Amino acid sequence: MFTQQHIKFLQQDLAQNKVLVVGDVMLDRYWFGNVDRISPEAPVPIAKISKIEDRPGGAANVARNIASLGGNVTLLSVVGEDEPALVLEKLLVTEQVNTVFKKDSTISTIVKLRVIAKNQQLIRIDFEEKPSHEILAEVLDNFAEIIDQYQVVILSDYGKGGLSHTSKMIEIAKAHDKIVLVDPKGSDYSKYQNATMITPNRSEMRDATGNWNNEQELLNKATELKQQLNLDYLLVTRSEEGMTLFADQAYNYPTFAQEVFDVSGAGDTVIGTLGLMLANNASIREAVEVANFAAGIVVAKLGTATVKKEELIKHLTQHIKEQEV
Repeated sequence: MFTQQHIKFLQQDLAQNKVLVVGDVMLDRYWFGNVDRISPEAPVPIAKISKIEDRPGGAANVARNIASLGGNVTLLSVVGEDEPALVLEKLLVTEQVNTVFKKDSTISTIVKLRVIAKNQQLIRIDFEEKPSHEILAEVLDNFAEIIDQYQVVILSDYGKGGLSHTSKMIEIAKAHDKIVLVDPKGSDYSKYQNATMITPNRSEMRDATGNWNNEQELLNKATELKQQLNLDYLLVTRSEEGMTLFADQAYNYPTFAQEVFDVSGAGDTVIGTLGLMLANNASIREAVEVANFAAGIVVAKLGTATVKKEELIKHLTQHIKEQEV
């Protein structure tokens, strides 16, 4: 249950303590248009493009979620020496995200191009290459140099090769007594060992542990995974089923989504909000409650979106009033 204490927490200066986000950044490029006819060349729709919009994606979307909530955040990642990298940097400057981008001339910056007509995605085209070992070694060195400036580290793994030194980064961060949150990818979670928390979604959890048929089986699998990886917490985001936090016991949080328009980027909102709350000394349960509520707002928006601090406070205030009725 939310109280005025949650509002007071969010109203304070959340930029006092800093968050470092490391991971795969990408440019989410949207081409909006209309489809009125089928191509005479092939049985495919013709999209007449009327608007192009660029948004920071991947780890960059995690960082902008933190900034939009009033946090002080730095993004450490690899990009190419190209136009998408310049666009990303410019966008992040306007959103008050500090960037430490290592430029790799041998690759192109990751771009996900989506063609959308009448709010329906027609096609997605991905441009991506893995960074060189030399550049990734530079990222690790930079990480070790700046880690002391931050209270929380978020490793945003999109499986694109930008987090090849995950285990070493966790080791360094923990040696400096930092909170380490990981948004995982793939089926091998051993590289996330000793993190403070990992936040798999439902399908990612299944990739790592296999399927479950009931809540008890999920509890058993989560408890085993948490012990294997030596985690303090495991948070499974479960779409319409809300979230489950595995700590000293299992805590369930129902979804607050009134309308689900687009779930892309919801995980970024969750881990970004968690990181900001924990950096400012919120309890784990308070952090998860607010992150769950923020995710319920963002899924009602199209594409990689964020929740502004004022927007979150407004929705929470309204929810508290409704609780009291």
